[in-house]
Amino acid sequence: MRLKEVTLRHLKMRMKSPFATSFGTFQDKEFILLEAKDESGNFGWGESVAFDSPWYTEETVKTNWHMLEDFLIPAILNKEIQHPDEVSDIFSYIRKNNMAKSTIEGAIWDLYAQEKGISLAKALGGEKNKIEVGISIGIQNTVDDLLKLIDEYVTEGYKRMKVKIKPGWDVDVLREVRKHFPDVPLMADANSAYRLKDIDHLRKLDEFELMMIEQPLASDDFIDHAKLQKEISTPVCLDESIHSYEDTRLAIEIGSCKIINIKIGRVGGLTESKRIHNLCQKHNIPVWCGGMLEAGIGRAHNIALTSLSNFVLPGDTAGSSRYWEQDIIDPEVVVKDGYISVPDVPGIGYEPNRETIKTFTVNEKTFS
Repeated sequence: MRLKEVTLRHLKMRMKSPFATSFGTFQDKEFILLEAKDESGNFGWGESVAFDSPWYTEETVKTNWHMLEDFLIPAILNKEIQHPDEVSDIFSYIRKNNMAKSTIEGAIWDLYAQEKGISLAKALGGEKNKIEVGISIGIQNTVDDLLKLIDEYVTEGYKRMKVKIKPGWDVDVLREVRKHFPDVPLMADANSAYRLKDIDHLRKLDEFELMMIEQPLASDDFIDHAKLQKEISTPVCLDESIHSYEDTRLAIEIGSCKIINIKIGRVGGLTESKRIHNLCQKHNIPVWCGGMLEAGIGRAHNIALTSLSNFVLPGDTAGSSRYWEQDIIDPEVVVKDGYISVPDVPGIGYEPNRETIKTFTVNEKTFS
């Protein structure tokens, strides 16, 4: 295939409610939507998961736009591509900028699946026709607010609860959650809010029989996570530390964690996500697909990836209505009894709603 035209759109969508982590609180989600047209007239779609400020990684909406406009699109426009796995090699001369790379690589995977007449899930080697999903709950104003949300999501059938924590909002909060929901699958996400000096405090989390504690220590750390994992029984899951296959190999080799969270944008695309999935499967490390508050296109890519066999833990890919009054795809992503059905039609399996996309677009540029 050859990309003949690429359109970038800067969208701004307001979430139903503010989302709070240890880094801060926000409600407006800005992101880039990429539409790629091939020589056959098919359209493939990708979504950047970078935020408008560099609190999660160093990438932002503005840096992604710059990388796509000035480097990535020129490097791949009109270039013959036999398979999406080649995209990583084409971009290999550009260091990092994984979320920008993933944005256009996802569109190429969508085009490839359409060309083959198969679903994106099947193109990736997926085996499931439905996936288990959990829910990610930001830091709330009160514990009662948190308990009320968990009760709602348990009633809706979500398969596990992820609760954001930070110093001062951790042990006592989780104790209350366990008191009211003794059997619910529960995990805690720290977003790097702690350091190894907090080990005695983190050890207290063992009493709650958590599925995992996600990224408790620094985002660039492997050694201290390995030390922590030896001292606590709660499985450590790495998120922000994992940007590549090599990061994963290092983490497994030195025992930094027992679980890996794979985020497509963070690791640079679906090809690298598959490689990490396969490595973890080889070493009996379970994986799950984390969420980045995606709109419908990014959510569709997550669903396809989660259909691979070693995604054995519920991911963050909740239904569209969890975050948006109106999503940008038809049909919207729907959760039923804690499961999302994996589309079996060619491509990502959802139709972008151009009128809705236009409503949320604040800037647009086409390259040919």
